[in-house]
This record gives sequence, structure tokens and C-alpha cells, in this order.
Amino acid sequence: MHCEGCCQKVSRCLKRLDGVEDVVIDSANRKVVVKGKNADPLKALQTLQKKYSRNVELISPKLKPEDKNKKKEPEKKQEIQVQVKVVVLKMYMHCEGCANDIKKCIERMKGILNVETNKETSIVIVKGAFDPPKLVESIKKRLRKHVEIVKQEQGEKVGSQGKGNDNKKGTEGGINVFYYPPQYSAQHIYPNQMFSDENVYSCSIM
Repeated sequence: MHCEGCCQKVSRCLKRLDGVEDVVIDSANRKVVVKGKNADPLKALQTLQKKYSRNVELISPKLKPEDKNKKKEPEKKQEIQVQVKVVVLKMYMHCEGCANDIKKCIERMKGILNVETNKETSIVIVKGAFDPPKLVESIKKRLRKHVEIVKQEQGEKVGSQGKGNDNKKGTEGGINVFYYPPQYSAQHIYPNQMFSDENVYSCSIM
């Protein structure tokens, strides 16, 4: 601070801070004394460094240096209890491929743990934490099939910690069903065009 104007600027700047009651400036020794019960010395230091000079130093009180080697304690994830439901749905399935498509579609939905399909009875058993009416609407929208809720049961509670994958698949209480590959071709085979009247190049091929 080389003049009276600088002292007044510093004084006005510090008096605007919360908790500052009085500011005494000693320009000869280049010291500023800030008084106040609720004054924040670190905030006063940062304010002066930002507005006027980065060479401002805090003489008193001494701040404790942060321990960089101190390990932060991992945040404890809050465990949330989720009610698992078992819902039996009635859906028409005419082949194994249709049943597999239904199973894959439902497994991709949020909150689904396990899906079992039965082509013979056209029954789908869904296990997970979800809203059954919303599940039915989602299936109708995605697969454009008629779906009915035949039975609904409340299962056990499952704990999930904090954020995570909401679509975790579980095998508790489920049955592993293995399907054989279809014995017929799933692709459409076009008829031979060699002897077709619609083929303009049939003569040249012969």
C-alpha cells in the first residue's frame, strides 16, 4: 500500500465481508488488522488476493495445512430394501422363437430379475421389482401382443446399495430352462427363378 487511496480501498473491501467489525491499516509496516468475532480470515485473504495482489499473506491466525496423504473414507452406500414381485402373465406364443423374443424383450426392461416362458400353456412368469400394470403396458407397446395378469405374488425383499444397475438378473428361486435350436430355417427361401416366366434372362441362362 503506497498511498492513502490504496488503504481506503482495502478498508472498504474488507468491511463489506460478513462478520468484519473494524479494519485497522498500518501502511508503514504494510499490515492490515481485521477485527470481528465472526470474521473469516481465509475469506478475507482470498478476497484481497483476488482483487488486489497475490502477494497477500495471512500472518495470524495460522491455518492448519491440509494433509494430502490423508485418505478419504469411502462413502457408505445406503442400502435400499426393494420388494420383489412374482407376476404370472398370459400371452399367446405359437413357437419357440416367439417365446424367446418375449423373454429377451422383458429381460431388457428396468427392474426385471428373471423371466420364464412356457409355450405350451402360453404363460410367462416375471420376477423382479416393478409395477405390474406398467409392465403390461410396456409389453403391449413393444411387442403389440395382448397381455393379461393371471396371478400376482409378493416375494422377498432384496437390498440394493446406492446407485447401480437396476436391471440386475438374479437366479434365486428361478428355473434354468434350455431350449433346442429350431429344426426349420428361420429365413424365407425364395423359389428358383430359372424356369420362371417373369425372369427375362431365363433363356440366356438355359
